[in-house]
Amino acid sequence: MLIEQRAGVRPTTSDEGPHRQVDQLAPPAIWGELVAQVFALEGVVEGISQVSPASSRAVYLADFKEEVSPRASLAPGRRLEPVHLHGVQDTSVHLVLPADRGEELVRLGWAEPHQYADFGTEFMIFGPRDSDELHVVLSIIKESLDFARIGA
Repeated sequence: MLIEQRAGVRPTTSDEGPHRQVDQLAPPAIWGELVAQVFALEGVVEGISQVSPASSRAVYLADFKEEVSPRASLAPGRRLEPVHLHGVQDTSVHLVLPADRGEELVRLGWAEPHQYADFGTEFMIFGPRDSDELHVVLSIIKESLDFARIGA
């Protein structure tokens, strides 16, 4: 999907862990819709994140218990966790992408590098503020899941 520049200024994010978004949060209805659409994706299983606060929801792939590559997981060496959705007090998403794609999304204003990145493939995607942004964020999550499947 071709992604355009994100409108407006970047949200403020935390300087210390956990890495979170502190303003421009997704409205609760939009965030709830994102969660519903993510867990309706084929082959996706909801779980408890291995690396994020309890309010987060891990996005696991039903057919992949182990990572193909540590670069393709937020929890290297554990069950493959390519994405987790933060709670409604944050609404951002942590995920993995090829480094060049993630850097492109940073330039376009949709993302920032993960505060605790090990491989340069870990990024925060800002919470969607409206239904148009919801579609963009969902498409980025799908890209992350595809990346995790191949582990390139």
